[in-house]
Amino acid sequence: MTAVGNGRRFADRPVAAGGTPAADWIEWLRDFPEFAPSGCPALTVVAPHPDDETLGFGATASAIRVGGAPVRVITVTDGGAAHPTLPDRDRPALERRRREETRRAARQLGLDEPTFLGLPDGGVAAAEAELTARLTDILAAGPRGAWCAATWRGDGHPDHEAVGRAAAAACARTGARLLEFPVWTWHWARPGDPAVPWHALRRCPIDDVLAQRKREAVASFASQIDPPAPGADPVLPSFVLRRLEAVGEVVFA
Repeated sequence: MTAVGNGRRFADRPVAAGGTPAADWIEWLRDFPEFAPSGCPALTVVAPHPDDETLGFGATASAIRVGGAPVRVITVTDGGAAHPTLPDRDRPALERRRREETRRAARQLGLDEPTFLGLPDGGVAAAEAELTARLTDILAAGPRGAWCAATWRGDGHPDHEAVGRAAAAACARTGARLLEFPVWTWHWARPGDPAVPWHALRRCPIDDVLAQRKREAVASFASQIDPPAPGADPVLPSFVLRRLEAVGEVVFA
């Protein structure tokens, strides 16, 4: 699967504009084949920011853990740039809060303690070589045939795409199986969009127990769900969360 960036598409469609309605996606995705999460010896989930692992792959990661495989979350940045107007002096506190939110969500999903790499939020592309090397070391230390799930290389957000490229390179070096999941694609793309590799898409089965577990995990990220200040918009508006829940989880595999 080739990596084609969609940063311009994402930038040209502000989150506040609403994006593609969930109903459009539900109809479009109905007939795609299902992904089989069984047979995974170990899973590493690579998230650009604290919450991406839960939003895009949390239920499936939890299902794989229930199936007996160890599941490790690698959080690439601490998410300190989530609130653009936040004074620099307050960013360390936000980063600490977001790390704790990630730990809480991982516990809700039954996953192992997350690992935080501390790369700069908004600057992952500049550190892509370093990230590739670190992910290569992490995957090489795991069992043969392990799986690695990361944000799709074409997801639109620059950090998401850089993480996807680094994960793809690390998987190529180690022989790990790469799974890519979209997060922001549902916002800027449309059904049948030629920028999306639909031929590789698989729907992840999510039962009621997994869905509820994921809802509880998503609720851990109050710093993103609640307005950062009176009158301000949250980073993740309610319509974004509703769309993600309605669409469910998919992988490009």
